[in-house]
Amino acid sequence: MSDNSPGSDDGRRGTSAAPSMDPGRHDPAEPTPPRVVALGGGHGLHASLSALRRVTTDITAVVTVADDGGSSGRLRRELGVLPPGDLRMALAALCGDDEWGHTWSEVIQHRFRSEGELHGHAVGNLLIVALWELLGDSVAGLDWVGQLLGAHGRVLPMSSVPLDIVAEVEGVDPARPYDLTTVRGQVACASTRGRVRSISLVPEEPPASPQAVKAVREADWVVFGPGSWFTSVLPHLLVPDLARALVETKARRLVTLNLSPQKGETDNFRPETYLEVLAEHAPHLGIDVVLADSGVVGDTSRVGEVAKEMGGRLVVQDVAAGDGSPRHDPDLLAAAFDEVFRG
Repeated sequence: MSDNSPGSDDGRRGTSAAPSMDPGRHDPAEPTPPRVVALGGGHGLHASLSALRRVTTDITAVVTVADDGGSSGRLRRELGVLPPGDLRMALAALCGDDEWGHTWSEVIQHRFRSEGELHGHAVGNLLIVALWELLGDSVAGLDWVGQLLGAHGRVLPMSSVPLDIVAEVEGVDPARPYDLTTVRGQVACASTRGRVRSISLVPEEPPASPQAVKAVREADWVVFGPGSWFTSVLPHLLVPDLARALVETKARRLVTLNLSPQKGETDNFRPETYLEVLAEHAPHLGIDVVLADSGVVGDTSRVGEVAKEMGGRLVVQDVAAGDGSPRHDPDLLAAAFDEVFRG
C-alpha cells in the first residue's frame, strides 16, 4: 500500500490529504464574523474578495469555469482540466497584506515572457493544474494552493466540469441591428460587437461543485458582482443545483453593481439594467441589498424601484477608486460591505 500522506515521495497524493481550511481562530468576546460566499470571476470577483477579506475571516469564493482564452484556454484544451485562471485570481485576492501574502500573490500572478511555449502562461495556473494532476481532485488542489498562499478564505469552482457560455447576441451585423446571432465561448461573448440578450451553458444542466452548494446553503450573506455580468455573474444561476441553493438559502443576498458598462457585453447598461437582467435569468431569486456607487447611480429612483421589486433595498456609497478609473477601492468597498453586514 502506498503512502499518500503529504510527505510521501511516491509522486502522488490521495485526495484525503487535502489540508483543513480553517477560516481562523475566533475570539469568543468578539461578534462572530459573517459567513460570506462571493460569486463571480476575473477582475470583478478579485475586487469583491479584496474587500471582503478586510471584513470577515469566513469567505468562500465560488468561481465561474468557462474561460476559454489565454493561458487558461490553452491548458483547458491541452489537458482537459477546468480553466484555472479565474480560480487563480480569486486566490491572489485572498492573499494577506503582509510580505508573505504580497510575495505569493505576485508569484502566482506572474506570467512568463518568452518566444516559446511557456509565453503567456501564469505561474499560478501551472501550479494549480499540477496539483490537480497529482491529487485527482480540483477542490483539494485549490485548498492546497490556498494553504500555501495563506489565503484568507476558500476558493471553489462553481461546477465540477469545464463549461462553455453560449450567448444570443443582437446586432452583430450593424446592417441588421435586430437580428440575433448565437455566439459561443466566454471570450467571444465578452468581446462581441452586438448586445448580449441572454446566455446558456454547454453542457446544459452541468453538475455543481457539492462544496459550493454546501457553502451557499450555510452562508449568512451571498454576494453577486461586480464583474462581467453575462460571463462571470449570471452563469452561476444556470447550474441547477447551485441555482436552487441560491434561491433556497437562508442567507441574505447582496448585489454589487458595476461602475461602468463593459464594451460589447453590457454596452449602454444603466444601473437598473443589471438587476433587470438578473431577474430575467433567475425570476425566483430574491435580493436583500443592492450596493451602488454614488458617482455612478445618478437618479436613484429607478434602480431603487427595481431593487424593491426584487425584495431588496438600495444602498448608495462611495466605493470607486479615486483615480477616476472604473475600479472599486478595496478599503471603501470593505467599509460599505461592513456597514451592510452589520445593519
